[in-house]
Amino acid sequence: MRPLAPYIQPSAERTTVQRVTGSATARATDLLAVEAPLEISLGYGPAHQRQTHSLAVTMRTPGHDAELVAGFLLSEGIVQQSVDIQIIEHQADPRRPEERGNVIRAELAPGVVLQLDRLERHFYTTSSCGVCGKTSIAAVRASSCPVPAPADSPRVPATLIHQLPARQRAAQQVFEQTGGLHATALFSAAGELLLLREDVGRHNAFDKVVGAALLAGQVPLSQRIILLSGRASFELVQKAAVAGVAILAAVGAPSSLAVEAAEEFGLTLLGFVRQERFNIYTHAQRITEL
Repeated sequence: MRPLAPYIQPSAERTTVQRVTGSATARATDLLAVEAPLEISLGYGPAHQRQTHSLAVTMRTPGHDAELVAGFLLSEGIVQQSVDIQIIEHQADPRRPEERGNVIRAELAPGVVLQLDRLERHFYTTSSCGVCGKTSIAAVRASSCPVPAPADSPRVPATLIHQLPARQRAAQQVFEQTGGLHATALFSAAGELLLLREDVGRHNAFDKVVGAALLAGQVPLSQRIILLSGRASFELVQKAAVAGVAILAAVGAPSSLAVEAAEEFGLTLLGFVRQERFNIYTHAQRITEL
């Protein structure tokens, strides 16, 4: 297995603001987390007949873009392992040559079959999404192949879970400067911080972590813990299940559909992990010393 890629601090931009304190106003400098579009295209097909498909445009914080794409391809069921991806690289757009960093192409291995009729991207929102839970979960099972947590998935003490938010927060360098980024952290079963990624989109931060693990040949993540800096939505539970995560913890709350999906996929879901407390929503057998 290749080592995980190092953390590269996301970019931030300075801006001038009027800072109001009580009734006093003063000019000051503030830092903003950068948000920019990333256009993703796929190269696929046999070597003698390669084709291109424009997959998606997503808003993200620049940095670790190849990991973002790799994680996205895994969670969408387009690839299953690192060898399914030949190369991921930025390329110039002849229409906008100045935006080279915002266009990326993933070349799939010739043996990867791309089903174009399944590439319609369906976004699951937090509420009023118009789909029932069982339909959503069945769709994930059909398209993304969640990996069941193995019998030897880790058992960790509650005291270790209490320590994770502080370790994650200490590594969030740009959040400390801007307050505008989500983070996903990957921990060992012993609580060692293995990887952290930040992004304006919580789904992007998650994809960057999973993509880094995929490219390093470390998926499935059945012996790892993932901690989210925000809430746990259905889509993040789905992404965790596809990556084979056994324990998913969140500083914020889970949604009802996230809990239903975690139960269905055999995933331990923890919420409100902060200030020496947390709730266990599913598969509590992996948390010990209670």
